[in-house]
Amino acid sequence: MQQKIRFQIEGMTCQACASRIEKVLNKKDFVESAGVNFASEEAQVVFDDSQTSAADIAKIIEKTGYGAKEKTEDTLPQPEAEHHIGWRLWLLFAINIPFLIGMAGMMIGRHDWMIPPVWQFVLASIVQLWLAIPFYKSAWASIKGGLANMDVLVTIGTVSIYLYSVYMLFFSPHAAHSMAHVYFEVGVMVIGFVSLGKFLEHRTKKSSLNSLGLLLKLTPTQVNVQREGEWRQLPIDQVQIGDLIRANHGERIAADGIIESGSGWADESHLTGESNPEEKKAGGKVLAGALMTEGSVVYRATQLGSQTLLGDMMNALSEAQGSKAPIARVADKAAAVFVPAVVGIALLTFIATWLIKDDWTLALMHAVAVLVIACPCALGLATPAAIMVGMGKAVKHGIWFKDAAAMEEAAHVDAVVLDKTGTLTEGRPQVAAVYCVPDSGFDEDALYRIAAAVEQNAAHPLARAIVSAAQARGLEIPTAKDAQTVVGAGITAEVEGVGLVKAGKAEFAELALPKFSDGVWDIASIVAVSVDNKPIGAFALADALKADTAEAIGRLKKHNIDVYIMSGDNQGTVEYVAKQLGIAHAFGNMSPRDKAVEVQKLKAAGKTVAMVGDGINDAPALAAANVSFAMKGGADVAEHTASATLMQHSVNQLADALSVSRATLKNIKQNLFFAFFYNILGIPLAALGFLNPVIAGAAMAASSVSVLGNALRLKRVKID
Repeated sequence: MQQKIRFQIEGMTCQACASRIEKVLNKKDFVESAGVNFASEEAQVVFDDSQTSAADIAKIIEKTGYGAKEKTEDTLPQPEAEHHIGWRLWLLFAINIPFLIGMAGMMIGRHDWMIPPVWQFVLASIVQLWLAIPFYKSAWASIKGGLANMDVLVTIGTVSIYLYSVYMLFFSPHAAHSMAHVYFEVGVMVIGFVSLGKFLEHRTKKSSLNSLGLLLKLTPTQVNVQREGEWRQLPIDQVQIGDLIRANHGERIAADGIIESGSGWADESHLTGESNPEEKKAGGKVLAGALMTEGSVVYRATQLGSQTLLGDMMNALSEAQGSKAPIARVADKAAAVFVPAVVGIALLTFIATWLIKDDWTLALMHAVAVLVIACPCALGLATPAAIMVGMGKAVKHGIWFKDAAAMEEAAHVDAVVLDKTGTLTEGRPQVAAVYCVPDSGFDEDALYRIAAAVEQNAAHPLARAIVSAAQARGLEIPTAKDAQTVVGAGITAEVEGVGLVKAGKAEFAELALPKFSDGVWDIASIVAVSVDNKPIGAFALADALKADTAEAIGRLKKHNIDVYIMSGDNQGTVEYVAKQLGIAHAFGNMSPRDKAVEVQKLKAAGKTVAMVGDGINDAPALAAANVSFAMKGGADVAEHTASATLMQHSVNQLADALSVSRATLKNIKQNLFFAFFYNILGIPLAALGFLNPVIAGAAMAASSVSVLGNALRLKRVKID
């Protein structure tokens, strides 16, 4: 049986590391697929659990030279530790200072600013023989695994410079006059710049790219819990299901639960994307992470930790951010051959420069510059960094993508298929029009009172709509007795002070409706009413459009996206709704199979199709679409089938999802362009001697930080 598992990977330094782990895992017969995300430092593996176990897979990863810790959904992700500059980096900074001063002096002709060669050797030896050991370990593990990573390039370059300088200082026949040919500062400063770049990269990946840290802060660490009749302040991990918890104004809800007492307003935008607080009162639900903006409530915990909606979202986000988008294959293929190709280019640079310039010292400097400038980190971060930020932005707007592939596909959507009921409309009928028979002796209020008296004995949605409308008018509903339901026709009852009342189909109430100019009567459900077999009026009930549906359709059209309605409702009703929204393509009387077939036809015509629905009958079409969206709280099969979940029952969230996806894909392309352009430009400049190794090291560190900075711009992108 296939099983999917996630591992947190430790020790990766560039995309080549991720590619190596993937290569090793995908060679195993029992592994169906394996993907490693360099930015999130996570591996996702699908394997046959009858042939191996998660522990065995972890051992395979560890044999390639990296740490692997299994991630499960039983517990919430843990908060990241603060990323402070460690003693190793501080020591590197301190050792770099005299070399920086010396290099600055040489730039203005003051060679005496550089410390004596012997002291250069001492400081460089501390760096090269001690502080650079992590680079050597990573490089050796990478070579043993059959692929070369960034640390291989750094190691070859800095060790070459160090050994050359040692030889020139102590063993050269002209050692006494070799000051100009000692380059200890190059190795020291390259190790320093690369280490700084790694630190900044790691801190950005953990602290800024990933939205999980912000979500973790939504759960309080201490809560007020009632135990043995007393309120006690307890750590969140001591709370149990069934406990009574109190949340006051300004505090966050610690668990999903049911309100026992109190009232107030809670901000649940972290889950729904809806900025307006919701009113909370006894009997209502509260969700973990919600902020009590007003009032105070006591609620009973029903779900804790990863079982809450917040926990579910955090695990979903963690898994989605760790997945890989198809466009990442571009960087993966390049990274797989990049480092060996760079070593080859560096060797050719050394030989060519030596032959042309007849100066093997200059040749060595050019070759090292090529090795250092050609870091594939920016290339490896280009896609996953943008995906992580994009996923976080989507979650902030109440959109849960299942994986990166779904987000990338959503960016290409040019056709949207919408179900009608519950997607475009409220999903519950409302009174749209009322007709009173002339000279019947009953006005509109009387018609409401009499109909509601009978219909309050029925459970049909149309009956509930009429009763609710009467109550909203503040009408007093009379008593009805001896209610009897006539299957497929309506309901009858004796209404006090009125007589025998029938409510149901027009023919059941013996009502012949006139021709109305209002088109709603042609598409609405009709409930007619009679008293003592004399018709007195009728109600037209229709499913009202959601308040923001028209705005959402306008947003989709703005981006040249074709919109289709496909519904099981009758064609007239579907066309009426489509006309209200300005939708040209309306299909009614459609079975679940019909919807799926039409989606397949659109795909065959070259469309990238997004399907939105919330019912069991939408599942086949959701599965057939390129990318699909289900409404949270709809049918389980629809949510399971869909590529993403919309927390609000709103097409506006679909427009948000497509907008975030387009912005994310655009950002990925920008990152890839920068990463490729950086190397295409940097390698020739280094080979021709326009970049020395120190500048190359600084540029290499800056390239990764620049890609991460561009990815972070997604947080500020406006959704249109």
